[in-house]
Amino acid sequence: MTPDATILSQAALPSSNDPELFARWVDARFAEDRTSAHIDLPHEAAQAQPASRLPGYVDRSTGAGRIHRSGFLQSPEPWLKHPQARFQMAGLIPGPDGRDHPLRPANPKGLVYERFFADAGITVSFHAVEIERDLDIFHRWQNDPRVAYFWEEDRSKEELRGFLENRLSDPHNFSIIGSYDGQPVGYFEVYWAREDRLGAYYESGPWDRGWHGLIGEVSALGRARTSAWIRALTHYIFLDCPMTDLVVGEPRVDNAKLLRYADALAYSKIKEFDFPHKRSALMHCARDDFFSRVAL
Repeated sequence: MTPDATILSQAALPSSNDPELFARWVDARFAEDRTSAHIDLPHEAAQAQPASRLPGYVDRSTGAGRIHRSGFLQSPEPWLKHPQARFQMAGLIPGPDGRDHPLRPANPKGLVYERFFADAGITVSFHAVEIERDLDIFHRWQNDPRVAYFWEEDRSKEELRGFLENRLSDPHNFSIIGSYDGQPVGYFEVYWAREDRLGAYYESGPWDRGWHGLIGEVSALGRARTSAWIRALTHYIFLDCPMTDLVVGEPRVDNAKLLRYADALAYSKIKEFDFPHKRSALMHCARDDFFSRVAL
């Protein structure tokens, strides 16, 4: 056996012909060996319909197959829970300060992503925000002094209703609730960077995307769990739009707890700069870097 591959016996394969079950099985094998670059499959598995839908190749001489970790993790099944959106490749619409951009599709509803992270022992999932369902917990999180220090949104419930209504009506933003094992733990915003305030501070591309996030439940904190949600959110962003090659961020420069995760998760600090309300660090995460370096 080569050191960077796992060769699997036919007996280890799932008996079902279900593509999602097969993909989850492959994901679990990669989780068992977080350093493996690919999985080698015997002839029978390589010829099966579920395997044929995964990124890899079949050796014509032997019929054996190989699934590459990087390509496998960039396929939407089984983690993306809505159809990949259809993006218009040609034609631009006016954007802020001359930053024209492609026309964006409507945001999805309901569950959008779900994945089990073996190293943290939790399933991370994201749901589109529904104000009537999520307002109470969002209000509690924002009025926690720990969260308010960074977000500065410690306001009344009705004021926060207006905040969410504004976010949901903004076509460049997508607001989601993050959960661990089905229990809500945090709020996240995924945004198109070129239309965002951040787009004016670097050479923003038409498909660049960024995020803001907070974990509202103290019980959900911890190094392994924080790493899991950052990986999950970045993974979701890259899955949602195949043209997105760069994920960006602008955390406060004094958010040391968040920034210490950067290098291990393929985020690089490009520079420091000043927004009107805070001094920020410009963070970049390139698609190729993320899928080649980060053990999901």
